Amino acid sequence: MGLAQNSSLGWGGVRPCVVWALVGGSLGLLMSSPVQAQSGAMVQVNPVSQLRDVAPEDWAYQALLNLSARYNCLVGYPDGSFRGRRSLSRDEFAAGLNACLNQLERLLSATAGEFASAEDLETVRRLIEEFGGELAVMRGRIDGLTARIRELEVAQFSTTTQLRGDVTLAVSDVFGGDSITNILGAPASLDSAPVFQYRTRLDFNTSFYGPDNLRLRLQASNAAPLLSSGGDTGGEEPARLLFANDGRLAIDNSNVGQSDNSLFLEQLSYQFAVSDRLQAHVFAAGGSHFDYANTFNPYLDDADGGRGALSRFGQRNPLYGLGGEAAGLGLNWRLGERVQVDLGYLADRANAADTGLFNGNYAALAQVGVGAGDRWGFGLSYLHAYSRTNQFRFGGGGVATGSFQANLIPLALTSGAGSNDPRLSTPVSSNSYGMQGFFELNPNITVAAWAGWTQARLIGFGDAEIWNYALTLAFPDLGREGNLGAIIVGMEPTLRGIESGGVPFPVPDRDAVWHLEASYRYQFSDRVALTPGLVWLPALNQNAANDDVLLLTIQADFQF
Repeated sequence: MGLAQNSSLGWGGVRPCVVWALVGGSLGLLMSSPVQAQSGAMVQVNPVSQLRDVAPEDWAYQALLNLSARYNCLVGYPDGSFRGRRSLSRDEFAAGLNACLNQLERLLSATAGEFASAEDLETVRRLIEEFGGELAVMRGRIDGLTARIRELEVAQFSTTTQLRGDVTLAVSDVFGGDSITNILGAPASLDSAPVFQYRTRLDFNTSFYGPDNLRLRLQASNAAPLLSSGGDTGGEEPARLLFANDGRLAIDNSNVGQSDNSLFLEQLSYQFAVSDRLQAHVFAAGGSHFDYANTFNPYLDDADGGRGALSRFGQRNPLYGLGGEAAGLGLNWRLGERVQVDLGYLADRANAADTGLFNGNYAALAQVGVGAGDRWGFGLSYLHAYSRTNQFRFGGGGVATGSFQANLIPLALTSGAGSNDPRLSTPVSSNSYGMQGFFELNPNITVAAWAGWTQARLIGFGDAEIWNYALTLAFPDLGREGNLGAIIVGMEPTLRGIESGGVPFPVPDRDAVWHLEASYRYQFSDRVALTPGLVWLPALNQNAANDDVLLLTIQADFQF
């Protein structure tokens, strides 16, 4: 314990048995006090012979024997040791004194003072005077904590629900694009000004029995596409009049009817464990395949949050967005320590009587993934989807990724400004194949990559071939702990061609939709981050002849 046989702590004639009694009481109190011993909790010991590191020749042996015989106040560690040379702080000694006093009071009450001598009681009195301040402080702390706990219990939001929020503020601008072609193939010129946009989310996470989670997410935003020309297309499913769909930001994840500061239900889902190896995700609204399946881009995919990649495309393989913003079921089935199978089915009009779960748009996913935690991972995925006329999208309604042509929008597939071939206005049945993976080169550099190939059949007309791929570099803790640097180079979903009856259909533009992105997230604290970045689009609308476009943004993210 670090105590000499002749104590020099200024306590006068403190007998060894009393000192050791107090020390024993101190260690015993550690079992129930906020101060925890580094080597584990103590247990009650009766005979000294149970202590394997105390021998009869030790100078403290007699004191320990007295503790056991006279006061029943001897404690040790679960491994049978006493560790008498462990150093003792004044706070711990005060706690031990308090415990010893309680034991003495019990003995005096039971035996009318027969077990305590006048000398012992005088020593205890002097110790109370010496440590009165510490004892008072400890009692005050305990009383304060008790009052605080009662206050939190009364004022807490819910005993089962946690409220979490995320607010992203963004200042963005567009440069370049003086001479481009729009969705109709007509000449156009970008004429943008700096914008200030926001998106806020409120998540209500409820657990009913521990390993489950009911999520209700509310969202409000005014984040309109940066390359929009104003207004919308009207009709039952309006879309903004865009110059291009390329380079859409991650916070721009609401359709035209939702990006007007209105509060709406963004997701309602329930996650629970079916067994030790099977996890289920039920989506009543707002579900996407990336909400349950591993996308193998651990640092840059944060499910359209404000702390991953700046763009939609930079987060994950766009195949995970097929059939998104829908209702359905996702399953994670672990076959071993390193192998997992993900299965899912989503339908975006499951609530409508005329379509339901199986007669409208749907997308089914099957994926096999292997990996070792956050060090490396690799997955192969297959998706089958069906979409009604002009509703095939790499993402839900209004939140697509890639060029107009890759999303099979009929206006973008025809030659000549304003022309429209009615043969292209057909439902689409598609089969998509993806592979994606990541590898941690060292704790400060992680590389990830993916490739996606989609064969889409325009029913009654022909077959389209769509590709996308990317290579990403993430630099965690760049500059300081919590920061994140990122570089993304890839091709957004690009239509490579359409064949009808074995004959190539003359799609006007087929150039690769290159996407180059760089960002740096500076973490001011656990809850506040600032991320400046840029997105370079050298072939807007699958047309390398278009002027280059540069998107600049600075985003501040607040979590609570």
